[in-house]
Amino acid sequence: MNYRILIIQLEIITKRRNNKEKELLDNCMTANLNNYNQNRNFTRTQEPEGKTELSQEGLRFVVQHHIARRDHYDFRLEWDGALLSWAVPKGPSFDPRDKRLAIRVEEHPLEYRNFEGTIPKGEYGGGVVMIWDEGLWEPYGDVADGLRTGTLKFVLQGCRLIGKWALVRLKGKTGEKQENWLLLKEKDEYAKASDKICQFITSIRTGRTMTEIKEGEGDKSTRNPFSNTGVQLAQLVNSVPKGEDWLYELKYDGYRILAYIERSSVRLITRNGNDFTKRFREVACSLVEWAGGRAMILDGEMVITNAAGKTDFQALQNYFKNPLDKNLTYIIFDLLALDGLDLRGQRLIDRKEKLEALLKDSPRNLYYSRHVRENGKESFRAACEAGMEGIVGKKADSNYSGARNSDWIKLKCEQRQEFVIGGYILSERKTSGVSSLLLGIYEDGELVYAGRAGTGLSEADKEYLEEQFAGLKRKEPSFQIAPKPRSQEKINWLEPELIAEIKFAEWTSDHLLRQASFKGLRNDKNPRDIKREKASDEIHHPSSGNKMERVMETNVDCIVIEGINISNPGKVIFADSEITKMDIIRYYAQVAERMLPYVSRRILSIVRCPKGISQTCFYKKHPGPGSKGIVTIPVFTSDGETEDYFYIDDRSGLIAEAQMGTLEFHTWGSRVDELEKPDMMVFDLDPDEGMDLSRVRQGVRDVKTILAELSLNSYLKTSGGKGYHVVVPLKPAVAWDTFRDFAKRVAQVMEQKWPDRYTSNVRKAKRTNKIFIDWIRNGRGATSIAPYSLRARTGAGVSIPISWDELDTVAPNDVNMAEALRRINSSDPWQDFLQNNQRLK
Repeated sequence: MNYRILIIQLEIITKRRNNKEKELLDNCMTANLNNYNQNRNFTRTQEPEGKTELSQEGLRFVVQHHIARRDHYDFRLEWDGALLSWAVPKGPSFDPRDKRLAIRVEEHPLEYRNFEGTIPKGEYGGGVVMIWDEGLWEPYGDVADGLRTGTLKFVLQGCRLIGKWALVRLKGKTGEKQENWLLLKEKDEYAKASDKICQFITSIRTGRTMTEIKEGEGDKSTRNPFSNTGVQLAQLVNSVPKGEDWLYELKYDGYRILAYIERSSVRLITRNGNDFTKRFREVACSLVEWAGGRAMILDGEMVITNAAGKTDFQALQNYFKNPLDKNLTYIIFDLLALDGLDLRGQRLIDRKEKLEALLKDSPRNLYYSRHVRENGKESFRAACEAGMEGIVGKKADSNYSGARNSDWIKLKCEQRQEFVIGGYILSERKTSGVSSLLLGIYEDGELVYAGRAGTGLSEADKEYLEEQFAGLKRKEPSFQIAPKPRSQEKINWLEPELIAEIKFAEWTSDHLLRQASFKGLRNDKNPRDIKREKASDEIHHPSSGNKMERVMETNVDCIVIEGINISNPGKVIFADSEITKMDIIRYYAQVAERMLPYVSRRILSIVRCPKGISQTCFYKKHPGPGSKGIVTIPVFTSDGETEDYFYIDDRSGLIAEAQMGTLEFHTWGSRVDELEKPDMMVFDLDPDEGMDLSRVRQGVRDVKTILAELSLNSYLKTSGGKGYHVVVPLKPAVAWDTFRDFAKRVAQVMEQKWPDRYTSNVRKAKRTNKIFIDWIRNGRGATSIAPYSLRARTGAGVSIPISWDELDTVAPNDVNMAEALRRINSSDPWQDFLQNNQRLK
């Protein structure tokens, strides 16, 4: 399948420019680099030869310190496939009062942003070049217009240059070829009263000085010995331990962050694996600059301190909404690796001594967490008297296990922990806003109601929470046993995805919170990890919830199918139709022959509902410990690391997953044999709420028409929900980006051809009275519901292949499990799909 021909055909359909026009444009862009190429002898210099290229990563900038005939800085902005360039003799200044001369020079190729080294003497620009800063830039207004009128304003997101800047052209003399501009720092929170450019003397990329680059020294940076690790966690206790050598530190009120620093890059990772580097960019830049090219891994807490020096979690929440607070600080308390050496096996006291020495002259937003040895009772008393959250005790000779054990303990001055938000209260007197939050914790895999929090909510908090809740509303509660509304109250149930930090007085005898107060949202933890914190010397109370009110599990005798033990076969999974776990396993066993050609050897994401669809279900895309019946495969991620995914090979894999409570199977668009070359394209027609089904069916026909114009065979299946899926088998011949781009173009053709019917924009606000042609599921890592898969919804619907002749008689949610089993005894509507798929391979 020739994708280039398909794309050209799409461009003809939408009257886009043809290949000749594109070639003329490319030639015009390349002409911009003629001066650059003519000035250089590429047999002598290692500078890259000039050719245009389009970036896929946003607009980039680079500043290169260049000691040639004169010492200067080259300031370069990516635009139209090349780098707009200015020579700045004194370099940029952080002081808005400074007006730095910037001489416009020839454009440079985009690849030049990676050049660092020595240009031979006698060559154009002969001398030493260092990558002094780099990052992304965002223009204000039209760039071409700014270059023409002589005023270009923009924002820089580098490590050394941040915030608002401007280039302003000076009026030149008649006939003067050289364009003189001024580079200015605009007034914002990043402006500084004095110019401190001289303090940055090393490469942001390799950590080398100009002398070291000139002398040909290699990259000074080393690589870290590991790219991820579990976070060491502390056990909650009620009293200070006795008789052992302990170190005590303050307990900080912020976000736990691991910092992975290498070369000119840093990753700031939360305890549940989220990358917060962009959110804490100023600290990230300080870490890179302070590390000076050395590789290291740090553990600490990202906080904001108030005027009294106390960490303020609420202020950190406000920072996320408006990141202008200059008191953002990374308090660092452990050193896990340094210069390529793994330190986790060393004693804590030794790691802390190395860390303290490293942080001796660190920037103000990097802070070493000091400790005291022993004297735990005194430390705890002092922390509480000062209004702090508590203390953390650590065994001085402990190594870093990356888990929760008795090597680290915590004592809290007040009751405080995280809870999952399962709903919120809206009082009858209000039409909008949040009155109080309904909170829960997980016990035995189920969300158990723990009480409500109605204090601590400012008006700004209520508005912010309402925004966060907008896309999470659900009709039924996610709690195992849901609370009843009080008089004149309305409960809005939510998907259990948000976590709240809550301060409270105590747990009542009914295992509910008393005097609970909202402190802020957290997104650095996994909701399913939220459990009741219990001190190790506390008497453990029985689990909350009446056992008699839990779902009854019948027929607990074990059944074996294809060597797989089926536990709890009589458990009811779909209560409305009394479908049991055994019914579901038998279903997948019976449809396996039809289903496996579309599922086997494709990476899976699955939805499990081990307690039934009326209880908590969860999404899973990585294999867990002890997973059976699956094959694990390491897959490279966008940052160059690997993560484990999984797939199944045969009927026993389907049964093994069903035994674990899996209802839905979602697949990648490629097979593991050719993972980076997708072969199955899916268009999901997602209609606006309440749209007449006839319009959805017309949308299906329009998709088929577009694909037919491209000589592509397409196939139809129900989604098991409110739309249809149009599926196209393709030859596994191109990379994911090309595949996804083609799918997007098809959606855009429909949007442009019938703008009142369809949209290619994922935002729900753009879908009013339209059908969203969902092309996004055709990207790498995206998935779509597999043919013959059940849906975890009332009615036990199935995403079932149907013939084109059935479009007007079978609705998207018409086919349930029983109907699907009946249909597999008749002819296969996708029989030639498999033949086409095989032929294309």
